[in-house]
This record gives sequence, structure tokens and C-alpha cells, in this order.
Amino acid sequence: MAPPRRSRRIACPSSRRVHRRALLAAFIALPVAVRAQSQPPLAYLQEIYEPYRKADFKGQPYWEAKRFFAADLAEAIERDFAEAKKRNEVPTLDGDPFIDAQDWSIGGVSYAVSVMKSGDHAAGAIAFDNQGKPTLLALFLVRTPQGWRIEDIVTRGRSLRALYKLR
Repeated sequence: MAPPRRSRRIACPSSRRVHRRALLAAFIALPVAVRAQSQPPLAYLQEIYEPYRKADFKGQPYWEAKRFFAADLAEAIERDFAEAKKRNEVPTLDGDPFIDAQDWSIGGVSYAVSVMKSGDHAAGAIAFDNQGKPTLLALFLVRTPQGWRIEDIVTRGRSLRALYKLR
């Protein structure tokens, strides 16, 4: 009978340990980055709108515009917020663009999404009841390396892009 094998530990220099930790961190972060890029537009819109149904939700941080909007719209929003702050004034966007209101009590959110043939653009319709008032929004999305972003929000004949005089 052969003697039992002993497991041998291999000493790992600290630089190797750091390298392994970095590699592990990259593998952990990879699914998050891939999900952001491959997430369907419906799931993206649900992530934005579903929290509004909670009574204690304070609203999406739309002033962090690059998280939600296409690059040119995000830049226009951020520039406007910065300029308004310097002048100690209210910014052009005076209300939550995702619900077209300053106050809310959201119920019954409905979604409809259509992805364009190219796969790089989508259109979504969001319908909900806000404080007893029916609201319908049209959102136009574009796929970016960071995932889906909003190119425009249109409601009652008003456009977020038009508000910032963008084409």
C-alpha cells in the first residue's frame, strides 16, 4: 500500500497574489459589463420605471445623465445643470423626465418595446397612472457600448431633445 499523498502548497509571491486577485475581480465584473451591453431594451426600461412604483422611491438620478441618456443629450443636460448652478437658477429640465412630473404616485406601469431591424435602435411606450392621471411616454433608445441609452423622451407633443434644441 502506498503512503497517503500530502497536498503541497506552493508559495505565491505577492505580485502573483495581486495578479490573481485582479484576474478574479475581472471575472466577477465581466458578467455585469456583458449584461449592460446585451440587456434587452425592455429590461432597461423596467429598471428605470419599476422603482417608481415604490412609495418611498425618490426618483432616478437623471442629473447623472450619462447613466441614462445618449451622449449628446447627456452632455446638454449636464451642461445646463452646471450653468444653472453657477447662476443659482432652476435648470431647463424642471421635473423628472422619466415621468413628466415633479411629484408622483405611480400605479400600473405598462410597457411596449420594438427593436428596429438594425438592432441598434428601439422605441418604447410607457403607460402608467400618476396620481389618478393617465400618462403615456414614448422613449427612443440607442444601443451604445455601455448598453441602451435614451435618445429622446416624447410626451404630449413635447420632446426632451427639443427642450435642449438638439436634432
